[in-house]
Amino acid sequence: MQKLCRSVWTLGQRTSLGSGRGIACLAALSETNQILQKTCRDFANAELAPHARRHDREELFPAEQVRRLGEMGLMSVIIKEEYGGAGLDYQAYAIGMEEVARGDAAVSIVMGVNNLYAGALQQHGTEPQKQQFLVPYTQGEHIAFYALSEPGNGSDAGAASTTAKLKGDGNGDYLLNGTKAWISNSKEASGGLIFATIDKSLKHKGITAFLTDKNVPGLGVAKKESKMGMRATSTCQLTLDDVAVPQSQVLGTPGGGFRIAMESLDSGRIGIAAQATGIAQAALELCTDYAEKRVAFGQRLSRLQMIQQKIADMALRVEASRLLTWRAAWLKDNGHVITKEAAMAKLHASETATYCAHQCIQILGGMGYTTDLPAELYYRNARVTEIYEGTSEIQRIVIANCILNSISN
Repeated sequence: MQKLCRSVWTLGQRTSLGSGRGIACLAALSETNQILQKTCRDFANAELAPHARRHDREELFPAEQVRRLGEMGLMSVIIKEEYGGAGLDYQAYAIGMEEVARGDAAVSIVMGVNNLYAGALQQHGTEPQKQQFLVPYTQGEHIAFYALSEPGNGSDAGAASTTAKLKGDGNGDYLLNGTKAWISNSKEASGGLIFATIDKSLKHKGITAFLTDKNVPGLGVAKKESKMGMRATSTCQLTLDDVAVPQSQVLGTPGGGFRIAMESLDSGRIGIAAQATGIAQAALELCTDYAEKRVAFGQRLSRLQMIQQKIADMALRVEASRLLTWRAAWLKDNGHVITKEAAMAKLHASETATYCAHQCIQILGGMGYTTDLPAELYYRNARVTEIYEGTSEIQRIVIANCILNSISN
């Protein structure tokens, strides 16, 4: 039994797997993934949700929770056991991400970025690179950043202005110069992946991926952004001033970074879709519980048809988001290209998260607008899922292009 489930196998054998939602969907999962779902849900209930609002309010990095994620294998779900990972698949990753995000979406960002980095390195790295830059990042003791975005190129990843030039006669190190923006985990990370161009005239064909430690000379962490949501995680600019990176730390090949980035983002969108589904599920659970207890017009709020309509619409969208996410994960696990399916899952789930958080506040009324309940936190956290790793507008372009290209071919 893989690492992630080893310690909970006995618990899973003797405990009901019902979670108050979609047991028919869970029954379609493997026994391992059913146990994983319950383990992650119990962890989220006990160790994430009780601290989420305080961490958000005080902008506290959830170091202890991240350490526990590492112990459970959730910081490296898809990474082979030989490198310290859980050795599971993308469906397991999606399940874990949803449950963690349901407890505290900010913690799921740390988990998601680390898995994004680790997955790219496992896929494209050499064995020495994996030993140096992958193994230390699988246990939660070290976390990674993924530096693709820049101040002038959010959605247009191929327009990188950060440069990488070889020193001397071409046999020396690369020198990286530029600024990276909106980099999650950057304050607490020990290292990560930086994308830079070796030749701007080549456009996306010049993009190259570089592995580096964070404590190298010339690499600085600049302003920490003050954000609407996900405030327990750091989002900063990285400044690069003649940062020396050996040629042995190029991930893949020079000029191959854009392909690595796009492949990674397809997989990463499974994680964002799962994250958004977790936020939506948390909002649905909060407002249905409230509606069952709150009395208005002489009856429980849940007996009013307008409230029932809201709950039904929320539940429908959550289930659809979950199934789209699981479908993309299944296709990825079975070797299919998932550009369209990942975009569909990410688009639907992120818009569902915002919708459900909004409707949750409506059902709670004034209580939803206060910080006494986490409805407003769900709303603030949900909004960014429609922005990072490709905005909703970009997802629609991706989906349309995939469909049109399939027809023309």
